[in-house]
Amino acid sequence: MSRLRMLAVAFALFGALAACASSGSSPTSTPPAAGGHTVTIKNFAFSPATLTVKTGSKVTFINEDTTPHTATSQGSSTINSGDLTKGQSYTVTFTKAGTFPYICTIHPDMRGTIIVR
Repeated sequence: MSRLRMLAVAFALFGALAACASSGSSPTSTPPAAGGHTVTIKNFAFSPATLTVKTGSKVTFINEDTTPHTATSQGSSTINSGDLTKGQSYTVTFTKAGTFPYICTIHPDMRGTIIVR
């Protein structure tokens, strides 16, 4: 197989894997969707700690710490990243307006809020 053809196959496989990994129900290593919002987890903090978005928006949580963290809703099941290790991300789509406080269940002093309007 020619080198160009092998490269094309590799890119096609990578694209297929990336498309499968963007569901939002489990951690991935993919970047946030274009037009979405990002919450970075770094130095044992969510940044920004409070984020205001429109209904229908996607928010991606990305762990940049070497320590595992979670982003988990308080009082609802809207945000539930599970354990995110360094470099992993989790995307959630907010389909209704409201205020969604969340914590890291491993480090409960880490807190954040998503406000959906």
